Amino acid sequence: MKLYAALLLVLLPCLAAIPEVDKNKAVGSPTAPVRLEVFSDFTCPHCRHFHEEVLPQLMKDYVVNGKMYIVDRAFPLQGHNFTREAFGYSVAAARLGKYQQVADALYAQQASWYANGNVWGVVAGVLSPADQKKVQELSKDPGVQAEIEAEFREGVDSGVNQTPTLILTAGGKRFPLPPAPDYRLLKSMIDGLLPK
Repeated sequence: MKLYAALLLVLLPCLAAIPEVDKNKAVGSPTAPVRLEVFSDFTCPHCRHFHEEVLPQLMKDYVVNGKMYIVDRAFPLQGHNFTREAFGYSVAAARLGKYQQVADALYAQQASWYANGNVWGVVAGVLSPADQKKVQELSKDPGVQAEIEAEFREGVDSGVNQTPTLILTAGGKRFPLPPAPDYRLLKSMIDGLLPK
């Protein structure tokens, strides 16, 4: 019993470090049988491809019919200019229910803002003036930066070292996937996890 209590005390900080799901950065039903966590970086071209090409297919095949819950996780890569700024604005926008618009714009104009550093210009372009002011204020909130760091730490603790990294969860078990899997392979894996 003492060993069990000692083990529990060691594990509690790890369990507490897993961030809650920001429902504004998730799509689908939280009760879906399969959950997909996407650890990504707005400056990553493979993440842009996933967001623009694979995500719409997942939405059509699994999310709209209640089979999958998709959660976006921040995983800012070291040495990537402007990535923390982009995440700061996107997480702030999520608090206003505007995450998807901001994420879509950041991926669509990735080459431009990554080259010129005008992240705010892209974000502001999809927000009303009132929302622009709120996002700028919220992006400075220490809680926004703490959420980004918590998601990054969760990724590191889960073995994430590149983007996009996908982790499927079904039946209480987590399944890390190979980097950027082909959609047919991804679909096959998801179908294998769905209840028959």
